[in-house]
Amino acid sequence: MVALVVALALFLTACSGEPPAQPEASATARPDGAPEPFPAIGDGVLEGEVGADGLDLEDVEAMRDLAEAAEQLAGEQPAVAARDGSPVLGGDISWPQCPEGLGIPQRRTLGLPMPTPDMEYVVVGLTNGPGFYPNPCLADQVAWVRERGLLLSAYAVLSYPDEEALERFGDDGPHDGGSALGALRNVGYQQALYNIRSMRAVDLDTPMVWLDVEPVALFEWSGDPLANAAIVEGARRGYEDAGYRVGVYSTPYLWEQIVGDLALGVPEWRAAGETSRAEALERCGADWSIQGGEPVMGQWLQASRDHNVTCPGVSRDLGRWFAATRG
Repeated sequence: MVALVVALALFLTACSGEPPAQPEASATARPDGAPEPFPAIGDGVLEGEVGADGLDLEDVEAMRDLAEAAEQLAGEQPAVAARDGSPVLGGDISWPQCPEGLGIPQRRTLGLPMPTPDMEYVVVGLTNGPGFYPNPCLADQVAWVRERGLLLSAYAVLSYPDEEALERFGDDGPHDGGSALGALRNVGYQQALYNIRSMRAVDLDTPMVWLDVEPVALFEWSGDPLANAAIVEGARRGYEDAGYRVGVYSTPYLWEQIVGDLALGVPEWRAAGETSRAEALERCGADWSIQGGEPVMGQWLQASRDHNVTCPGVSRDLGRWFAATRG
């Protein structure tokens, strides 16, 4: 979804006769003046803030305990009303909707419009494009959703690690860091845990997290689908170990190009590009399966906004996919 928004922004800039802004640094080096991708843990760091050293397995176990406790208290939380199964409209937002000029140089925020009043749920992005860089206005966006009492979920863009991330996190996780694929799975695992700490810092509750698998300009995937798939597999385990369910956001073509024939069998959020609601609903059909999972939403881009529609039958149990908020 981020790729679609950025492509639109670059297209509009080109049509204006002005050259598009160029990134200030390569994908493999942290640009001068950019925020640290792994904000430091040290004196004065508040509980729940994202930290540099990743999380160990004891932290994950504590998260799972919290998730189980939350399930036991679910009766005290606002319930998500069941519907008749007909499609429900919603939106998704992330760094492109932040006020202009924030974020890393490769992903300066665009100030794009927020969801329209007819949208009943919002899926909020956790990253500023690549993994380990947080959405610079996550707290404000979550507050915006809560103020309107909309249903809430989250997604996270996955990306291939640079040498710094691989060195830092390759041995930090449940997989064998002595093998190339094991080290990559650990990096994916830590991308997930980094985002979980971002969610905890802003009290973002969601029953699941969508794994966004698409090209990440200037933070390119490798040419090896098995290596790329290891990142996705590691991220999936990271979220699931912490008590979240996961789904994938992509298209059949992009998924195959990046991770080959990886089949997780998890729920799917299917992108239709700059088309229409009717075309997004078509994506709910079997012909558009990404990796063998249940179709949940279709997405289309219109008027600089990402629009989403639930697939037929999904609205009978919206609480499976979204958390309720109080306005």
